[in-house]
Amino acid sequence: MYLLFSVLVVLFALLSGCTTNIRNDPSLWTIDRSHLPPANMTARIDGLGPCTDNPDRRLHLNTNKPTIIMVHGCYASAGRFRALSEVFAFHGQQTACFTYNDRDSLMTSSAQLMSAIHQLARRMKNRRFTLIGHSQGGLISRKAVVEERKQSLAKDNIDLHLVTISTPFSGIAAAAHCGSTLARILSFGLIVPVCYAISGDKWYEITNASEFIRRPGELIPQVDNFLKIDTDENNTCRRFDDDGQCLESDDIFSLAEQYYPAVDNDQRVTNVQVRAGHAEIVGSRHVAPVKLIKILQAYGVMNPTAAQEQTRLHTLLSHLYDLPAVFPLSSAQ
Repeated sequence: MYLLFSVLVVLFALLSGCTTNIRNDPSLWTIDRSHLPPANMTARIDGLGPCTDNPDRRLHLNTNKPTIIMVHGCYASAGRFRALSEVFAFHGQQTACFTYNDRDSLMTSSAQLMSAIHQLARRMKNRRFTLIGHSQGGLISRKAVVEERKQSLAKDNIDLHLVTISTPFSGIAAAAHCGSTLARILSFGLIVPVCYAISGDKWYEITNASEFIRRPGELIPQVDNFLKIDTDENNTCRRFDDDGQCLESDDIFSLAEQYYPAVDNDQRVTNVQVRAGHAEIVGSRHVAPVKLIKILQAYGVMNPTAAQEQTRLHTLLSHLYDLPAVFPLSSAQ
């Protein structure tokens, strides 16, 4: 029973740490498109939609331009990336967001993403896609573009750039008991329904004992490069009280959970390590993702900010992330 209690405590703590979604407010259902080329296509594609929580999931895209597809982590939604989508739009880049059921198998979710990319490609003249996955979304993103999948994207005429951020490619350490044969024996099998109750169908896939983790697969040839952003989250904090004491840790995955030779040894992989919390890196209320923006611009994922637009970008970030009018963009090192 002590083992089961320990598993419950650790997994609940982990999953609560994943919860980084924004409030679903109708005022946040639109994105400023003034810097984007006019949309010439409206489409409904299962799983894909605008990077907001607007119930209207129709995509409005320019078929002649590349598209950035973002995939959220656990317990989140497309709206998690609304602000980041606004930053991309400010730089003239259009986005779409993939939404999935967090309790589904990761194989199921990645198959749905694979199908969504295929459907989008059929409608686009420009088939250059940048796939960005954060946390669990990185696992789903990479698995969607491997050759071993049935009906993989290997035969599609597409050009892919893969970006993952803070992704536990070696398995989630906090879920290790769920994948342990010894733990099943000691708990008389009760650990399985406990892990399922907390994590859903993915309960075994997130462990380092699963085939999902142990055999990540080979990326399809259309992935020309893979930017892997690994976050050193040790002792980071998501929320402080008025006295500066940490109320909520932002230390979710260790570097050991993110680095994995079976993934990292691909010649297309560029590992970039950055000191940042799990939610901090992609931005949250009161925290702008300035470190991520710098990395994405340095590696050509996000367009550079013109010198005359720096002040306007600063103002936009202040508005999107509820920050003071003056905050240090240069702190993102």
